[in-house]
Amino acid sequence: MGLRLAIFGQAPFGRDVAVRLAEAGHSVVGVHVPPDRNPGKGRPDPLAAEADSRGWPLFRHRAYRRGGEAKAALVEEYRALGAELNVMPFTTVILPPEIVDAPRLGSLCFHPSLLPAFRGGNALAWQIILGAKESGVTVFRPDEGVDTGPIILQKGGVPILPHDTTASLYFDRLYPLGVEAMVEAVDAVASGSAEPMPQSEQGASFQGLVDDEVARIDWSRPGHEIDRLIRGCDPQPGAWAQLAGERVRLYSARLDTVDHGEPPGTILGIDKDAGWVSIAAAGGFALNIDKVRVGGGDKVAARSAGLAKGVRLS
Repeated sequence: MGLRLAIFGQAPFGRDVAVRLAEAGHSVVGVHVPPDRNPGKGRPDPLAAEADSRGWPLFRHRAYRRGGEAKAALVEEYRALGAELNVMPFTTVILPPEIVDAPRLGSLCFHPSLLPAFRGGNALAWQIILGAKESGVTVFRPDEGVDTGPIILQKGGVPILPHDTTASLYFDRLYPLGVEAMVEAVDAVASGSAEPMPQSEQGASFQGLVDDEVARIDWSRPGHEIDRLIRGCDPQPGAWAQLAGERVRLYSARLDTVDHGEPPGTILGIDKDAGWVSIAAAGGFALNIDKVRVGGGDKVAARSAGLAKGVRLS
């Protein structure tokens, strides 16, 4: 039996979950997508565009927890949809309890880790930065905490490979797994077979956002840690060092064992054919970097960035 769903999300993942749920016989009674950052510039959000093309009611609110009459009006607008279940496939806004708990079947939220480990808004990046060996996805019922609600469904067994970036881990493996998990979880709720399981605090962890403070490279750290930092910050925000007062962001790292004898951060050489720049790291390692971004410029091949052998990134 199909349910009346309200979708809170964005991006291709939100679109693909909504489409799959509609194809499974559920009714999408409302789609909530944050406003575009630069209206009229660039591509429209994929979930919003899908809603427009299918005639799903679309709402573009920046925040839902404003006080007073503004909040009351948003809650009333939402309740008028008559949703039986909220589905949150890629949600960045914080919803008030008046919306989260309003449907008779509550809400389901997606998270790209095996909760209770790696709670927080940058779970993908931290799994790589901190050296996790395995990943997976979780669908849970949101509560007042941050990613702490009862678990409806988990899918694990996804290895984090030595060359994975945040982008490759997500798009190559967790994205398709997550779409399936969301569809299965909604079906379980619709059929009455869902059995929410409270999260254990054993193995629980929370990490904050990966900002430029986190992404700054400390060349005194072991090479394998810097390698994980670069891959975890790829594509955003980009792990960075400084050269002549400008930030140099490094992407597409490959770790190599090299007896170089140079201070960490020193450019060991540039492979014009392969395109990478080799940078000395502590512990007898070198980092082969394929892409860089200098200052506010575009991301370019490392060999084309004007870096020279012997120069040291601070």
